Amino acid sequence: MSAAVVLSVASGSPAARAGILAGDRLERIAGAELRDVIQYQLEADEPEVRLELDRDGESVAVVVRKGAGEPLGLDLDSAVFDRVRTCDNHCEFCFIYQLPKGMRRSLYLKDDDYRLSFLYGNFTTLTRFTEADLERVVTERLSPLYVSIHATDPQRRAELLRNPRGATSLRWLRALLDHGITVHGQVVVCPGFNDGRVLEETLCGVADEYPELATLAVVPLGVSAHNTEARMRPHTRAEAEAVLEAVAWWQDTFRSVLGRRLVYAADEYYLLAGRAFPPLVDYEGCEMHEDGIGMAASFAAEFRGTGADVPSGPKAGFFAWADGAVPANPTGYRLAGARSAPAAGTEVPGGSGGGTAVRLGPRRGAPVAVLSGAYGARVLGPLIGELGRDDVRVLTVENRFFGGNVAVAGLMVGADVAAALDAEPAGDRYLLPDVCLSNGRFLDGVTPAGLPRPVEVVPTDGAALRRALER
Repeated sequence: MSAAVVLSVASGSPAARAGILAGDRLERIAGAELRDVIQYQLEADEPEVRLELDRDGESVAVVVRKGAGEPLGLDLDSAVFDRVRTCDNHCEFCFIYQLPKGMRRSLYLKDDDYRLSFLYGNFTTLTRFTEADLERVVTERLSPLYVSIHATDPQRRAELLRNPRGATSLRWLRALLDHGITVHGQVVVCPGFNDGRVLEETLCGVADEYPELATLAVVPLGVSAHNTEARMRPHTRAEAEAVLEAVAWWQDTFRSVLGRRLVYAADEYYLLAGRAFPPLVDYEGCEMHEDGIGMAASFAAEFRGTGADVPSGPKAGFFAWADGAVPANPTGYRLAGARSAPAAGTEVPGGSGGGTAVRLGPRRGAPVAVLSGAYGARVLGPLIGELGRDDVRVLTVENRFFGGNVAVAGLMVGADVAAALDAEPAGDRYLLPDVCLSNGRFLDGVTPAGLPRPVEVVPTDGAALRRALER
């Protein structure tokens, strides 16, 4: 039987008044077995909620009465109470296959679960989607969803996913759009395989078959040093330029037909091609910000104080939940959780392990170094140059842990940050973006306290960085 464990009960909440305790296992609500936090949210929204609990092996029935809109007051241990629906595709470009061994278990979880797409923005290929899933999504209005398209030609898509159902599963995309579900799409471009003519055909296919898509993100293939697929390789500059030209042409086409651009190229393409980023307004709300679409432009606008209300910074997402950093506390459908990193400007004390080593913090008026990956450094450099300060520099962290073309700040690991800081002077200020931390740890398990220099963890948005530099 599926069940959720109660992590905590808010003091004075309806759940607390009804006698629910931390450690109780929530098995049924309104007589139905619970599958996930979505179902819980729906059932718990009633003025009278009947719960069946397991408390130390004994069944306990509880009736919770509450006011309209009042939350139940429970933090649950998971967003999915049965099983996460895992992915049965075998994509050559899947980054999970390119991870080194020995990392956290959550990083190797390859899901294809529409519920996690809805809750956390994970992409699903729909190859495991069913009629029952469609009925639930439509009935409960689980929107938006995020769908990996990669190619609209059936045979090419099946070959990309290495799954024969890849040829037919986009019928579910059509069904979702027909029922008014908002869907964001993604194309991971693999050079020599679904770029060039295939990419043009895919964008044409979107125009013909799926024009109701909210957005379509075109992102480059990431290739780590642990890649074992011979056909997978990074883009050349010329290939990046070709992708940008194709996207620009189709943006004009979509604007003339639909009144919006619909398709957007990831920021990495502009860096690879050595081109300037489009103005922020061209991203039309940056709905795919977390997929690297318009991230640089919005960061620059925030840094300069000219930004509109656009998404920014890391979100408490699937891996944070899988790591236990974010309880499934359903304040709304899309789960909200506190950042796992310390607050902006927090100095992380020294020491790694059980010792009491003392490290000197930055001296007053010390020079400042902003840590970032190679791509982030290329965005930060010009912005910091606008300040006209010779006491602020960008410290580029080379990603040796993943290797390949991995150069984003979010994939910096503790070992590489430590190697970069080792060569830097003591007593300077070092600013670390929180996007590279989950539950207070880097992907390799290192904590900021284990670094050779004290760091200040700063939220990953331009305004927060500007405030930190002005302190």
